Amino acid sequence: MWRSLAPIGRHAASGGYRRYAWTGADADCRLWFRMQAEARRLDVETDRNGNQWAWLGDPTAGDAVVTGSHLDSVPDGGAFDGPLGVVSAFAALDELRARGVSFKRPLAIVNFGDEEGARFGLACVGSRLTSGQLTKEKAFELRDADGISLPQAMEAAGYDPEAIGPDQERLARIGAFVELHVEQGRALDLSGDPVGIASAIWPHGRWRYDFHGEANHAGTTRLVDRRDPMLPYAETVLSARREAELAGAVATFGKIAVEPNGVNAIPSLVRGWLDARAADQESLDTVVAGIEAAAREHAVRLGVDLAVVRESFTPVVEFGHALREEMARILGDTTGVKVPVLGTGAGHDAGILSASIPTAMLFVRNPTGVSHSPAEFAAEDDCLSGVHALADVLEGLACR
Repeated sequence: MWRSLAPIGRHAASGGYRRYAWTGADADCRLWFRMQAEARRLDVETDRNGNQWAWLGDPTAGDAVVTGSHLDSVPDGGAFDGPLGVVSAFAALDELRARGVSFKRPLAIVNFGDEEGARFGLACVGSRLTSGQLTKEKAFELRDADGISLPQAMEAAGYDPEAIGPDQERLARIGAFVELHVEQGRALDLSGDPVGIASAIWPHGRWRYDFHGEANHAGTTRLVDRRDPMLPYAETVLSARREAELAGAVATFGKIAVEPNGVNAIPSLVRGWLDARAADQESLDTVVAGIEAAAREHAVRLGVDLAVVRESFTPVVEFGHALREEMARILGDTTGVKVPVLGTGAGHDAGILSASIPTAMLFVRNPTGVSHSPAEFAAEDDCLSGVHALADVLEGLACR
């Protein structure tokens, strides 16, 4: 499975992946998912929001156990973020069949659409739409860097954008969702454990900073006469680092757009996107407020206008203790080892769905902690440990 998926959407120069929503690479990933599901005699469907479901048992019976993740990527992302959860889900089903277990609850494997938000700037679009956390009206406003709207992209890919929206009937049929994911940090590597259970997802969000200045000639405009928006943007990036350190948080300006984007031109607009995360809401509010205050101070001093827009936000997600504790009990009984419980600063579909259905997460050790990069890695032995752990959990939830 891993070898068959690996070439899809891989960029030759960077070695990373560019699997963006509603593109050719996305279509190829969806075809791969369908082929894997059909090879296992699963019933495949795509819901109104573009999420793929592969069912074992009656989807309408209720109290289903669901596992899976996503197949899309960030720009030049790694091979494991998302895909490990989907591949492991199919492999866990293979393991359960090899054990000869009997399923007492329906089982589904899911591929959520547009989890990374790489194309339209909003993460977890598929699960947000399904849970009602993203309205149809707001979804229709989303546009990519080329000005193509989400509905235009869906329609071009052969899907009906008019059908998108909350899917409470589907969620009501799900009794538990367990997402396996490569750890995006080094907690398991430091503890020496191949697998862990998630406790919570830090609150996090994305803010757009628009610095408006005045375009002019880079060679003839005196420094004192310039209204250069690049200067307050650069100072804001440094301020974000300082504010994050003070609050014990993380803050990153990882994306930038410049107009007119000429080597010999002072920009008229510098647009930067801030990603900020913290262990609790108070710390996040402190760091975000501090960054905006610093940005406004820099902008005023340098004669530049500033607009700040919050594009997305996810509050702290505390995974349900009942499901989490049941997973810990199952894994403790099968392995005889207490599985560590750890928090994460990364967002996931499981976090979005936690407000609607019981959700939980398993993490697989990442020896370097590197993620969202071609260098992202998990050892084969650890990946297999993740498969066995997921199979044990699914057996405990769906077969007993």
